[in-house]
Amino acid sequence: MDDEHDGRYRAPEGATGAKVLGVGNFGTAKLMQSTRTGALVAIKYLERGEKIDENVKRELVNHRLLTHPNIVRFIEVMLTPTHLAIVMEYAAGGELFNRIASKGKFSEDEARYFFQQLISGVAYCHAKGVAHRDLKLENTLLDGGAVPRLKICDFGYSKHSEIDSDPKSTVGTPAYIAPEVLKRQVYDGKTADVWSCGVTLYVMLVGKYPFEDKSDPRNFRSTITKIFACDYKFPSNVELSDGVKDLIRRIFVVDAAKRIDVSGIQSHPWFTTNLPLELLNVDADVDESEMMTIEDIRAIVDAAKTPGVSSMHANTAHAQEDIGFSGEFEGEFDDDDMHA
Repeated sequence: MDDEHDGRYRAPEGATGAKVLGVGNFGTAKLMQSTRTGALVAIKYLERGEKIDENVKRELVNHRLLTHPNIVRFIEVMLTPTHLAIVMEYAAGGELFNRIASKGKFSEDEARYFFQQLISGVAYCHAKGVAHRDLKLENTLLDGGAVPRLKICDFGYSKHSEIDSDPKSTVGTPAYIAPEVLKRQVYDGKTADVWSCGVTLYVMLVGKYPFEDKSDPRNFRSTITKIFACDYKFPSNVELSDGVKDLIRRIFVVDAAKRIDVSGIQSHPWFTTNLPLELLNVDADVDESEMMTIEDIRAIVDAAKTPGVSSMHANTAHAQEDIGFSGEFEGEFDDDDMHA
């Protein structure tokens, strides 16, 4: 893979090369540096050709619409001779999942601190008409500050209520999926996001997934059965306040019409406790003139559907090194979203 960006990005100063941040099914994410500002950025490279489809376009258009302190910022998308390069804000603190894994679980205050930021970002997405549809700890990053700020990422499964078709596909990660998503019928992606936020909160507090089969954690069929039955418990060895238990019970409601919504969460007494002032009035306005237009994004993605130069004319070693990053993880559902 080539790293040509018309001189706009380079390997970080002092580094021998661009650091690989992640590798998956469709491409590679690398740590790069803006030559204009010096800021570190994450660039996700997707190989040009048949893998570039309307889902990629939808992901980028939806992400471009979202400018919020708790959402990884979309910067721009570019074409290189062999790849589509997606430039995003770099979250130096890594995944929230890793922070929990190292601690086992969070205190209630720490869990609330991150949950408040998660809901702030999700509320903004919903206000802009975007349902994320794959909210989970691996898709929430931290900015690396001494007091870390949470950043929602990966809008690959997102749907916009006015631009895209109604959600009906079973997509996401089994442990986080809302029961209505499993029914293969049209559902409200925003309500499903609330369920996923509830799973995230539970894991932060307990250190385990609420609907996981303890005897066979990788048994997704058992997980799905427990989701439909809303079969979960609060462990007796984990001390939780009545307030957070009440909130979780209001989130884990199988009937989506009766489930608490984001505004309800934001007014819940447990949520409003020690709520940072910065989350009360989030100013996410940006200068639109500084941002890439939706039309330009669509045009570049369409151009990327044409295969890049052959390996005879590209750096073959780099091309082989950088195949496969989409932010997706083993065990996810994506049954028919390619046709949605």
